[in-house]
Amino acid sequence: MKPSKPVETQTATLAEIAREAGVSAPTVSKVLNGRADVAPATRTRVEELLRAYGYRRRRAEASRSPLIDLVFHELESAWAMEVIRGVENVARDAGLSVVLSESAGRLTPGRTWADQVAARRPHGVILVLSGLDESQRALLTSRSIPFVVMDPAGDPGPDVPSIGATNWQGGLAATRHLVELGHTRIGAISGPSRMMCSRARLDGYRAALETAGLPVDPGLVRTGDFHHDSGYRLGLELLRGPDRPTAVFAGNDLQALGLYEAARELGLRIPEDLSVVGFDDLPVARWVGPPLTTVRQPLTEMAEAAARLVLDLGRADDERAATRVELATSLVVRSSTAAPGVAGS
Repeated sequence: MKPSKPVETQTATLAEIAREAGVSAPTVSKVLNGRADVAPATRTRVEELLRAYGYRRRRAEASRSPLIDLVFHELESAWAMEVIRGVENVARDAGLSVVLSESAGRLTPGRTWADQVAARRPHGVILVLSGLDESQRALLTSRSIPFVVMDPAGDPGPDVPSIGATNWQGGLAATRHLVELGHTRIGAISGPSRMMCSRARLDGYRAALETAGLPVDPGLVRTGDFHHDSGYRLGLELLRGPDRPTAVFAGNDLQALGLYEAARELGLRIPEDLSVVGFDDLPVARWVGPPLTTVRQPLTEMAEAAARLVLDLGRADDERAATRVELATSLVVRSSTAAPGVAGS
């Protein structure tokens, strides 16, 4: 639906939108507040007009619940716990609680989630490895609910605030470490190719090999899903080959732990027969035997930065330019890497 007459962006009042939609102002208010007692066709008509007119509720009108919504595409790993800890740290200091949602592996939450958020009226929304479609962004914007994407799965766009890490630099540092130890056949088990962080880490791996004058062998690269099982399954594929790699860069710590299991099953010792580098530096990386060399991604600090940013956006009275922040990664050398050919020495 288009407005019947041109209106300057964000100048339409609630009464004007109600008149255009052929409903009462209280009905438009119900839609804005996420109330369920509005007919679906009416809700759709009002939402279209809110988007068309660029309506945005003034923050002074937008009463907020003492909540931050935190949305994951998956919640089943220790990685998520580090993120929750960071958001909780900031929320607790601000006197707020955290509401957790999971999008069941989808990179965009469902429509019912957006309606529920509008009804809750939180101080802000943080999406982890997720994003919003155009209608969801318009809905949150019209309610003056700020949102930030942490570790975006894809390009979030120039107008979406986001917090990430230097994934390319991390992949470069991990692979360069293996090259400096003397490895020339270095495999990689990356994460999902649809995720920007996975592609960046793999690009860093390739850059390190090319800079060292080593060939990038497609036969030594596997695409996983950031879970332990894919590290195990793809690790077996790599290590059973006739000319197996002497070192592997795993796209995250969970895949590295799966690779540990594959190596043990095949009778290969770490690091004597196989060097392994992970990514994330989860607490388990220090406890596993041998302790895992990995790239530290400051997950808790990233989550804290995302929470502070979303609260800052909610307090701002004027429009702010979108913010893209990348926190530095760093290589943490432990006991899972060594020079090749040390067995029997």
